[in-house]
Amino acid sequence: MNTHKVIFDTDPGVDDALALYYLIRHPQIQLLGVTTVFGNAPVTLTTRNARFLLRSWGADVPVHAGAAAAITPDMPDESFPVHIHGENGMGDIDIPDAPVEEADTAAQFIIDQVRAHPGKVRILAVGRMTNLARALQIDPEIADLVGDVVIMGGAFRVAGNITPAAEANIWGDPLAADRVFGADWHVTAIPLDLTTRTMIGRRELQALADKGGEGMQLVADLSQDYIGFYAQSGYDGMVIHDCCAAVFLTDPDLFRLTHGQVRVLWQGIALGLTIMNPQDRKGPMGAWDDLPVQAYASDGDVDQIIARIGEICTAVNG
Repeated sequence: MNTHKVIFDTDPGVDDALALYYLIRHPQIQLLGVTTVFGNAPVTLTTRNARFLLRSWGADVPVHAGAAAAITPDMPDESFPVHIHGENGMGDIDIPDAPVEEADTAAQFIIDQVRAHPGKVRILAVGRMTNLARALQIDPEIADLVGDVVIMGGAFRVAGNITPAAEANIWGDPLAADRVFGADWHVTAIPLDLTTRTMIGRRELQALADKGGEGMQLVADLSQDYIGFYAQSGYDGMVIHDCCAAVFLTDPDLFRLTHGQVRVLWQGIALGLTIMNPQDRKGPMGAWDDLPVQAYASDGDVDQIIARIGEICTAVNG
């Protein structure tokens, strides 16, 4: 059985919690560490939340706090999405620990792990790409040493969820995203094109909690307002963006990929727009010259992705 060495770069965040639970339960995942970033909440909260979740699930995994702000210059003011993830980022469930300022060690942790396991580390990033961009800035050579990078982000052939042009994770630090897509490592984006079709309803989530025990019950408890938000937005259940990306790590056959060079606009009205130059396109390249070929999931077997999540998160032996 192949074991995947994974760094989870995240901003918990309700759907991040389900993805984290999936990762620690999966028998083929060796979670090397969790790096946190601002996004669904300030980084002090996302770091506290990651530690709370891991402790609640009995997982001995190191957590490294990361970026508190974007590297993109002149970013518009951003309000944290408390109407989606709650004031504390965890659906406002009770969390005993107060958030504290921690040293910014995420980028260096990524570098150290990649150099300790050359060619073996897979990075799953489901928030702003700021920690990854900063790691590249510090040590550009890691791009040749990473196994691959899987991100939840982008909107390639659908409208964004922050603006018509942009998905939230990309919009939050588009210059960082542009640098990540432009680096000489292999990136696969799991974008809104697919994730907005991967949903779990309230009853289905509770059924998983009933079968999966206390760990899944915690996920269900912190997801209630998140489900309510999506119901008010016209969805049949909560959209599980981040866990969809986690499934790609071990079940890539459930996804259909489109390949090409990717740029991200980091200025102007289309801030955060992800644009792919398809691999089979003929014609001048311009701003896409010399960029590596990356991929995004344009489609996937939604039913099987959701079934896989349920299987892993409720398995007796994890």
